[in-house]
This record gives sequence, C-alpha cells and structure tokens, in this order.
Amino acid sequence: MAEKNQAGGVVRDVTDLLMGGTSAMFATVFTNPIEVVKTRLQLQGELASKGKHAVFYKNVPHALYVIARTEGAVALQSGLPAMLGFQFFLNTFRLGVYRISERRGLTTVEGRTSLVRGAVAAGVGGALGSIAGTPFFLVKTRLQAQAAGAIAVGHQHTHSGTWNALSDIFRKEGFKGLFRGVGPQIPRGAVGSSSQMVSFAYAKEWLRDKDLCRSPLLLSFMGANLGGIVMTLCLNPFDVMATRLSNQPVDSQNRGKLYRGMADCFIKMLKSEGASAFYKGVGANYLRLGPHTVLLLVCWDQLKTLEDYLRS
Repeated sequence: MAEKNQAGGVVRDVTDLLMGGTSAMFATVFTNPIEVVKTRLQLQGELASKGKHAVFYKNVPHALYVIARTEGAVALQSGLPAMLGFQFFLNTFRLGVYRISERRGLTTVEGRTSLVRGAVAAGVGGALGSIAGTPFFLVKTRLQAQAAGAIAVGHQHTHSGTWNALSDIFRKEGFKGLFRGVGPQIPRGAVGSSSQMVSFAYAKEWLRDKDLCRSPLLLSFMGANLGGIVMTLCLNPFDVMATRLSNQPVDSQNRGKLYRGMADCFIKMLKSEGASAFYKGVGANYLRLGPHTVLLLVCWDQLKTLEDYLRS
C-alpha cells in the first residue's frame, strides 16, 4: 500500500509539473507578438545615451505597426517555437514546484499563504525553470531581434529557426554557449516567480475574505491581474539584462563583445543609458505579462480544478 501511495504521489507530482508547462504554452501563443516588441524596445539604443540613437519603435502600438508594415504580420510571431520551449521549461518547474509545495502544505501557516514560505517555493521553482529554459530564451531573443535592416536594433544574428539556432550555437560556442545569459535569468526567474505567485495567492485570499468575489474563474482572473503588475515591476531590470546578454555578439573565444557578465552589463547600462534603461520595454512587458499571467494562471487554476474533480 505504501508503494502504491508513493507511486501515486510521484505520478501526481509529474502531473503538477506538466500542468504548469501546458498552461504556459497556451498563454504564449496569444502573447508572443508583444514579446517581440518588448525584445526590440529593450535592445533599442543599446549603450547609447538618450537622444543619441535612432528611434524606430516609439511605443508598443507603434512598434506593432512598424514591424507588421516592414516585415509582414508573420514577423510578430518571430521566435514562437523557442518562446514556447522557454515557457514550457520555465513554468513546468515554476508552477509545478509551487503546486507540489502548496499541496503538501509547505506554503501556508494555519491555512493561509505565508509570504516567506510562498516566496521561497515560488523562487526555487522559478530559478530552476529559468536555468532549464535558458537555451530557448537565448534563441528566442536572437530570433526576435533579427529584423529588416531599416528597423534593426541590437546585434543581428543570422539564425533561420529555433533548431538551426540551437545547433549553430552548440557547434560554434559549445554547450556553455547555450547558457549564455543564465546569470540574470536566475534572479529574473526567482524574483518574478515569487512576486507573481505570492501576490496571486494573497489577492485571491483577500477577495474571498472581503466576499468581493465568489466565482472561482473571476477570482483567478482578478488575482492574476494583480500578479502581472507586481511581477512586471520586479522582474523588468533582470529581463533587460538577460535580453542584452543573450543577444550580444561574441568573439573568437566565445566571449561577449559588449558585456563580460551580469555585473558588467549592469554597470555599463547605468553609465551609458542611465537608471531608466532597466525599465526599457516595461510597458510592453506588462502588456505581455498582464494577459499572459491572466491566461496562464486562470488556465492553471482550471486544470487544478479539473484534476481534483477527476480524482474525487
């Protein structure tokens, strides 16, 4: 009987992991165009002071229009397979670890979400997921940065697709090259995940306590909106650095030509572009993370409800 329960536990843990990854892929299909815009806004004016660089993209609506007009609407889904891969690995661990911890009562104290416990569970899952997904983040960034010459920003790589990029990077830069930019990815995943998951849980508890919302679906929707706002503000600086490190050119020794690492990237951006550079693309980030968070967490909550129903 003990073996059966243990096997059942393992199966359920795997189910929890897969539900997180599946939910994220569903949300990504709808939000990838904003991710393309965000990537280009973060690369625009790289290491140039304000007013000293060309501005191809003024804001999110303008960037969507410019990309669609210059490269065609299909360009707004650039890097989609890589983005799906990144989101799957990120959220398989991020949501999966949180759900497994939640189900075992490790995120709560006396039946309520604990800020510290919830943040630790979400942070560990986010960090693990970010490490696992780094090769796909690297590829999606390079593919989304590739643009027509007239509106190109950042270094332009010449990958023809996700699998070509992965094999090309591995061949030229080795296994280590696939994890370029992993430095800021770890705090990006940990901070973003902790802020999102804890704010999501707290928002739902507060709405329930005040009897402001009874519908499970609406409760998930409202909680996810707050989670998207908090997550965007916390993670954007790390996201900008991860984008810059992932897209930079490398020399013959596979060393970055622009940045030696996360600390060097931080200092150079601060000196060249000012503190506001760390919030480049923050509007696009929220316009992606807001809907993405809603679609992701609402889908995730519904999958958990379905799983509980099937097990009852």
